[in-house]
Amino acid sequence: MTDARGTAEGHSHGHSHGAGANRRRLTVAIAIVSTVLVVEAVGAVLSGSLSLFADAGHMLSDLIGLIVALIATVVAARPANERHSYGYQRAEVFGALINSLILIVVAVFVTVEAVGRLLSSEPGEVQGALMLGVAAVGLVANFASLMVLRGGAKSSINMRGAYLEVLGDLLGSIAVIVAAVVILTTGFEKADAIASLAIAAMIVPRAVSLLRDVVQVLSQATPSSMDVAGIRSHIMDEPGVVEVHDVHVWAITSGRYVFSAHVVVEPVVFQRGETGLLLDSLGECLEGHFDVEHSTFQLEPVEHARHEENPHR
Repeated sequence: MTDARGTAEGHSHGHSHGAGANRRRLTVAIAIVSTVLVVEAVGAVLSGSLSLFADAGHMLSDLIGLIVALIATVVAARPANERHSYGYQRAEVFGALINSLILIVVAVFVTVEAVGRLLSSEPGEVQGALMLGVAAVGLVANFASLMVLRGGAKSSINMRGAYLEVLGDLLGSIAVIVAAVVILTTGFEKADAIASLAIAAMIVPRAVSLLRDVVQVLSQATPSSMDVAGIRSHIMDEPGVVEVHDVHVWAITSGRYVFSAHVVVEPVVFQRGETGLLLDSLGECLEGHFDVEHSTFQLEPVEHARHEENPHR
């Protein structure tokens, strides 16, 4: 078996730089969320607002999630070793898993509390003005956090989880503001509980989406962005290649793809000693067209390929 790695060193440097930027983003977001969490918790107690309490609870889960995400980026930056040949990049995926589970727990808790408030004959007195002021502060702070995290959301599943959590906080603040305005203008205090249900409804789809992405990575399913047929076609276009089988593509974490395949080549490639050139070409092809950093090819002569039992396409 022969291994073609492309320019892994350049990728490693780029990934390390990106991880450092993500750590800075997470640190700033943690500072903002921590401050707003205290403000919202105090505001919820003073105003009697369930939706504000729900949003504060959501922010608490997000703060925990952001701290977990920050720890995950630090762990993921550790270099590979003999025991962990791909390094610790999966830590980001486990961080995202914890985030998604926290979101689901918060959604269930908020739903139960909101339903209880709606069914109660005494929903409780809510101070709409205080509720509105605190929610407005939360809105501004959450928007600032969202802008800070936005840059890393597309490159890391871990950062995407953090971004989605803060986005949920932003939408939650809007829901609280709407409820506060309704209470101030109509006196309908159950609008507070309804807003809490709206916050829970916004949490669940995001949590399920993130959990689905985590399961896809951990099950080593082919990433949705990978066109296996297209990869096979590119390999077949290389001079000397006869057939491609046992093709596998998976992700270590978001944006970090691994590829392996058995490539049947013409005898002349071996006779002329051109296997190294072919491997270089194949590795550069996958890196350039499909952003696959680590590719492994087993080059086989036609005679050997005929002896393999049930080769996987």
